[in-house]
Amino acid sequence: MNGSKKLALGAAVVALAIGGSVAVASASAEPQQAARAAATTTAWAKVAANGQILGGQGISGTVNHFGGGRYNITTSSSLNGCALLGTINTNGGNDPGPGSSSILVGQVNGNTLFIRTATPSAAGNAAVDSDRPFSISVVCA
Repeated sequence: MNGSKKLALGAAVVALAIGGSVAVASASAEPQQAARAAATTTAWAKVAANGQILGGQGISGTVNHFGGGRYNITTSSSLNGCALLGTINTNGGNDPGPGSSSILVGQVNGNTLFIRTATPSAAGNAAVDSDRPFSISVVCA
């Protein structure tokens, strides 16, 4: 064992003895890291409560707003194996919703998203589905 390996091993033993942790790098890990593809945002959209696209990339056509808090968005590429992310927005601070809101983003088919927005804390019929401004992102490896 050469001097640098002995020094590294000694440091690892000391770190473990005092409750620390040790990260060990090895040459065999490099091919595994190189084989992993970097995640890339392939599509995103910022959408007004009425379904109007306020900005985006990788979106084909318009948003289909087909009911209270229900939207379909078609992307330019496949959604298979991708992470689908969504968040409720405000339109310049004028969003009328009360304190809580929710969003569901799911895949309808190969390149169509279903988005459902809701205001669970609202009174009356708006307690479930309600038109809310939102943003979505599609991240693929």
